[in-house]
Amino acid sequence: MPTRVYLDWNATTPLRAEARAAMLAAYDLIGNPSSVHAEGREARRLVEDARAALAAAVGALPRNVVFTSAGTEANALALAPGLRSPSSGSVERLLVSAVEHASVLAGGRFPAERTKLIPVTRSGVVDLEHLKAQLAEGPPALVSIMAANNETGALQPIAEASRIVHEAGGLLHVDAIQALGKCPFDIRDIGADLATFSAHKIGGPKGVGALAVAEGLAGLEPVLRGGGQELNRRAGTENVAGIAGFGAAVKTALQTLPEDLERIASLRNHLENGLRAIAGATIFADDVERLPNTVLFTAPGLKAETAVIGFDLAGVAVSSGSACSSGKVQPSHVLSAMGYDPAVAQGAVRLSLGWSTEPDDINRALEAWRKLGNSLLKD
Repeated sequence: MPTRVYLDWNATTPLRAEARAAMLAAYDLIGNPSSVHAEGREARRLVEDARAALAAAVGALPRNVVFTSAGTEANALALAPGLRSPSSGSVERLLVSAVEHASVLAGGRFPAERTKLIPVTRSGVVDLEHLKAQLAEGPPALVSIMAANNETGALQPIAEASRIVHEAGGLLHVDAIQALGKCPFDIRDIGADLATFSAHKIGGPKGVGALAVAEGLAGLEPVLRGGGQELNRRAGTENVAGIAGFGAAVKTALQTLPEDLERIASLRNHLENGLRAIAGATIFADDVERLPNTVLFTAPGLKAETAVIGFDLAGVAVSSGSACSSGKVQPSHVLSAMGYDPAVAQGAVRLSLGWSTEPDDINRALEAWRKLGNSLLKD
């Protein structure tokens, strides 16, 4: 039986060997990382090594990295009224781009009446002129814009948005969960005040996330209260094994980043050329800068559910959008925000590549699409 082809890396990635080894070693430790004895100090060492690795990778200070249970929790921790920096006032409202992940669209701890969407262009890029206008309408705002969209792969103009937000006295949160390990990312270079990450998107384990904050940010209140873990910013005994796996995955991803990106981009281009040649496929957001691994496409008459099943029966794992919502029969909110008709949005299929994707995987995906596309043309 042929080996299955996995092309759903934006949903989750395989566990890297280095992360697995780090986790297995951590599972053998006895100590609680908050204990002061030798066993506790050894567990603490693993947590702090991982914290230092992530901090170095994203341009933060280790003391400003908070580990959480997932990217969703990290987003909830970041999205809170009362945040402030030496150059900003206390934020009282929230502006989020219309193509954000569901955990950001939920608004965190801001009430619904103090949350507003920022529209995006037809290409899925945040409309900076609308952002300027919205910032001018009221008191200081926390603005949340993802670095890279999980469905289209479109990269956002974060540095320019940061300048606009800071000139208006606000703060900027960046959901960088899809960006880390797929493109260069540094909170200092882009001017982010807060950034969130998730281990399982870069070859680490599921169930571990992190929030990095810029030096000088104040007013960060915990979502979970109890013990004084994570410098009183997130109560609960740290997931030592998961955090160790996160740190190992980050180190490995950054070591291989340049060569991985070039190779993956070449495979993606081959995939897109093949998709376009069959059944009139259209690639979304192909006129803007995107992640090198992500393809969201559709074709006339295509139903995403049917296509995903067809690919799966051919041994190829793909998705119909975000893994958090693909089980629901509804149009992609990302494509709807981009101005596409619901019928088009319901026909979108996402393929996403990773470090172990090979040319033969792309060829098998194209063969599966050829069969699906031919059936569309017959209909």
